[in-house]
Amino acid sequence: MAKKIRWGVLSTAKIGTKKVIPGMQAGQFSEVTAIASRDADKAKEAAAELGIPKAYGSYEELLADPEIDAIYNPLPNQLHVPWTAKAAEAGKHVLCEKPLSLTVADAETLLDVQARTGVKIGEAFMIRSFAQWLRAQELIGAEKIGELRAVTAFFSYFNVDPKNIRNQAEAGGGALYDIGCYCIQAARVGFGSLPRRVVGVIENDPVFGTDRLTSALLDFADGQAIFTCSTQLIPYQRVQFFGTKGRIEIEIPFNAPKDRPTRIFIDGTGDLSGSGITTEEFATADQYTAQGDAFSRAILDDTEVPVPLEDAIANMKVIEGIFRSAEIGGWVEI
Repeated sequence: MAKKIRWGVLSTAKIGTKKVIPGMQAGQFSEVTAIASRDADKAKEAAAELGIPKAYGSYEELLADPEIDAIYNPLPNQLHVPWTAKAAEAGKHVLCEKPLSLTVADAETLLDVQARTGVKIGEAFMIRSFAQWLRAQELIGAEKIGELRAVTAFFSYFNVDPKNIRNQAEAGGGALYDIGCYCIQAARVGFGSLPRRVVGVIENDPVFGTDRLTSALLDFADGQAIFTCSTQLIPYQRVQFFGTKGRIEIEIPFNAPKDRPTRIFIDGTGDLSGSGITTEEFATADQYTAQGDAFSRAILDDTEVPVPLEDAIANMKVIEGIFRSAEIGGWVEI
């Protein structure tokens, strides 16, 4: 196989054209060679702007291109599973934007597709390939903060645009699907497992019908995690891991800047004045470059992708559990 994986992109979605594609184009093992839209002019415009060689006026044409090795799928949430399945059936590996699906049942249909086609299917949680997260995971695994007992996360932004798919219930909008999924990832990365049960509280927007403020408590075998996410609060994000002997804080955990270094703080004393805090700084980098190269290397080396299908389904189980908990007003076992 070629030294670089040749990627095709389904749609001109902003996450792709503004973040993921430019990141992948800077990669060592990735190259974006085609983009498709249901509007041929949009595809040509995006291809010209980004320097992509091929533009297609339909997704089917892109999937039929024999010179494409893998597909990046940033379509609206409700289209993730069907077009991921079609891409896999066409013999393409697939990196699907998060959340993988809207239900566990839909996500699980991809297990048969993957087994039958033999391609790799993964979920696009770029944090799982990025240096600050890999380091935090390493420190937790080495018990540098003792035994991990609690994880806290907060992720919010303010968006009340009715045309934005994040505010459209039928497209799988809302805080939990869009950004709460990252908070769940943080907890699962820390504890290395699924929570045993979850409880959630949700406030829905009266016009959009999407959850605009969601909080949850996740009960793991070794500890607990709490998080709040919102589409209608001042933008903020932070993740902390608390152990019996220390604490790790990721300063900008999710939207890591690509124009300056990122940092994590390690508190080894618990001195409330902060005297025991040390800082680790990571060189300026693009987390989407890291994500693309990690997935491409997995294809080239025939190894596991950063967030495999089974992991994506596990995250969906927690999301579904939180939605269910808010409905019944109590704990839901996972």
